[in-house]
Amino acid sequence: MTQETGTGRPRWVWLLAALVGVVLVAVVALVVARQVRDDGPRRTAGPVATTASPTPSPTPSPTPPPGAAITGPLNLLLVGVDTRVSVPGWEPHGDSVLVLHVPAGLDRAYLFSLPRDLVVDIPAFPKSGYKGGRTKLTHAMSYGSRVPGKPQKPSAAQGYELLRSTVAGYTGLRFDAGAVITFNGFDRLVDTLGGVDLYVDQRVPSLHRRPDGKYRDPAPGGGGYTGPQMVYEKGERHLNGWQALDYSRQRYITGGDYARQRHQQQLLRALAAKILGENLAREPDRVEQVVAALGDTLVYAGGPRIVDLAYALGGMSADRITLVGLPGDGVGKGSSYRGEQLTSVGKGFLPALKAGKAETYLDAHPELRVKN
Repeated sequence: MTQETGTGRPRWVWLLAALVGVVLVAVVALVVARQVRDDGPRRTAGPVATTASPTPSPTPSPTPPPGAAITGPLNLLLVGVDTRVSVPGWEPHGDSVLVLHVPAGLDRAYLFSLPRDLVVDIPAFPKSGYKGGRTKLTHAMSYGSRVPGKPQKPSAAQGYELLRSTVAGYTGLRFDAGAVITFNGFDRLVDTLGGVDLYVDQRVPSLHRRPDGKYRDPAPGGGGYTGPQMVYEKGERHLNGWQALDYSRQRYITGGDYARQRHQQQLLRALAAKILGENLAREPDRVEQVVAALGDTLVYAGGPRIVDLAYALGGMSADRITLVGLPGDGVGKGSSYRGEQLTSVGKGFLPALKAGKAETYLDAHPELRVKN
């Protein structure tokens, strides 16, 4: 199925977004924005009392734990961007768009992806001069990133605003926080965590990498790549940073882009299991180490204080994270292909989720639950 790129480049040339390596509970612990860090006011010791019988101090009230006021439900928007930071003016595209929904109680979560080529209504966005239109979801990030008067300096944070509005309009969900990450950020994240253990559910040959991790050579005439290629065989695997990214970006496989979405979700849940299992979400020093590794490859798009959100979600277990695959099909065929649309069953999950009836809907449509 042919897909437009909107830039004239072959669709296989650029790396995909990094899948938002800060998803799930990691979005709280690892997407730490320095500007929102709040350790509270510094206190200094007061003068020493000189009276013989000092007045007893009243017993202080117990301090509530961080995040005590966060009850949910929460919706987090997680975006991986297709971008080339070395090219001035290169506009980011939202190539991986994932939504994490945490119901009231904060003891479970649902993660689903929206196809990058989903045909949606993108609202007008005066900040970038975009007048609105109906096109592929991936373009919302690009259209929103344009800064009038600064064509060489697109803003990923501003692009996220339009993408968030677009996804909110399509899903009916209000988003409480979000994050944007590039492929370099995801690679660094996985390596900083020491790799990730994952069950590979089908044989996946890599279009882009050799077994040693180096990139394959372009084929003569621009017809893909040539030379030995990395292959991810079915079974339990330990993947380092480049392997995790490479595996999760492959879509020229059985199942196409929908299989890729499934693999992205499985990888993110595996990362969440590691973060939760090692209690990293509640170790500030470890969080700072990961943040330092990510550097400017990540944008935290705001929300509650990180320390509050981290503690509120840090007690969730990985087996309470449900992966949901929303089926879809193409709009138009061949040269008239316009994009993707969700099936009625896939789209029906969205109002059920908003109404707090996700489990009931999934029980009625068990094929939507992603296994492994």
